[in-house]
Amino acid sequence: MIDVIVVGAGPTGLMLAAELRLHGVRVVVLERLTGPTGQSRGRGLHVRSVELMDQRGLLDRFLAVSETFTAGGLFGGIVKPWPEGLDTAHPYGLATPQPVTERLLEERARELGAEIRRGQEVVGLSQDEEGVRVELAGGARLGARYLVGCDGGRSTVRKLLGVGFPGEPATVETLLGDMEATADREEIAAAVEEVRSTQLRFGIAPDIDGQQGVYRIVVPADGVAEDRATGPTLDDFRRQLRAYAGTDFGVHSPRWLSRFGDATRQAERYRAGRVLLAGDAAHIHPPTGGQGLNLGVQDAVNLGWKLAAEVNGWAPDGLLDTYHAERHPVGAAVLDNTRAQITLLGTEPGPAALRELLSKLMDFEEVNRYVTGMITAVGVRYDFGDGPGLLGRRLRDLRLSGGRRLYELTHTGRGLLLDRTGTLSVAGWADRVDHVVDDVDERDAPVLAGLSAVLLRPDGHVAWAGDGRRDPDLLDVLPRWFGAAGAPGGI
Repeated sequence: MIDVIVVGAGPTGLMLAAELRLHGVRVVVLERLTGPTGQSRGRGLHVRSVELMDQRGLLDRFLAVSETFTAGGLFGGIVKPWPEGLDTAHPYGLATPQPVTERLLEERARELGAEIRRGQEVVGLSQDEEGVRVELAGGARLGARYLVGCDGGRSTVRKLLGVGFPGEPATVETLLGDMEATADREEIAAAVEEVRSTQLRFGIAPDIDGQQGVYRIVVPADGVAEDRATGPTLDDFRRQLRAYAGTDFGVHSPRWLSRFGDATRQAERYRAGRVLLAGDAAHIHPPTGGQGLNLGVQDAVNLGWKLAAEVNGWAPDGLLDTYHAERHPVGAAVLDNTRAQITLLGTEPGPAALRELLSKLMDFEEVNRYVTGMITAVGVRYDFGDGPGLLGRRLRDLRLSGGRRLYELTHTGRGLLLDRTGTLSVAGWADRVDHVVDDVDERDAPVLAGLSAVLLRPDGHVAWAGDGRRDPDLLDVLPRWFGAAGAPGGI
């Protein structure tokens, strides 16, 4: 029997499939399209996503096909130098075309045994206490114990569930596409500089994704389309380029054309019985700050081990519900910061004055670090109650005294107890939690100052931190996240 059906083979669905397979869960991914779109809407991995790829042993694959970038801020058209002291061992982002990200994640999911079926459109859904059943276009039916909708902002799964998607509709739209141009680069660059002095939603980038002579063009649309399902035409781009730059630069030979708006919506709940939502199916927002793809991948890593625990029978009561409890507030915060960024991108005197003020504030290192941490998600902290400052936060990669790195020990997707004293034990949970006795290299020792041990969840967040005096509390925390001692731990 299928354990989990994942609907949607974008980055969120593929990352989730890989996470589930780490725990032996039988997963089938259903994708409506017969092949990858080739569209590169999401072009970057921010710090937290870079860390997650390292945690799962995938970072070298991404580094081999990506360029690093170290622009701080990236907030509402404001770009600042990379801040000093950002809490990470990976102080950079990766410029990775979305098709490449999807290819790498699909390769990983298939390597781990996930089944990916393309050309499979879900048109019906029902569930009961035993499982979930879907109807596919053409009449075929498929059942599973759980289902996760990772099928985008117009999610069929969410609509079939009847989950509310409140928020604000689009008030402005932007055209986005890759195409060639006959104008020379100097002319294009000069025009872009002039237009962007007043219109930050305009941009033309050459040689996009390594394609010589191909430009990524971003230009405000002429209003909001009534039919969002119908894509823009090349003539739409030409008309809007002439409106803003006085020339269409001789654009031709489009690779793909699309549009996006500033609609901001979030699912009222991320779980309805045995069906869950992740990625754009759970939240949509403007692409300002480049957070969308990253938010979805991070949803997947939060959800994967929890859903696997349910399937494998060791999940403590309420574990799966913590997915909504933790990720819904994170999604809401991203929606808020993109609302703020859209305001900053306005051309009126008020937004321009506010942008100038915020730009000056971000010259303060602490402000720049805060904003960069917000955009890159290294500032996320889940509410695990009172405790040391690291509690609820993800732990950065650490160099250990034995010559290893912390993230090298997290490739299996299990929990991890880093024990600096060798006096602790995970007996009863050894099939779900790895016990590593090692100390931290002196260069990274300040990160764990005053702490004798830390317990990491599979997603890398600190579930417990001991100071040598409260270490017996570990036996209270282990069941909260990893179930009863001696429970079957799956694979």
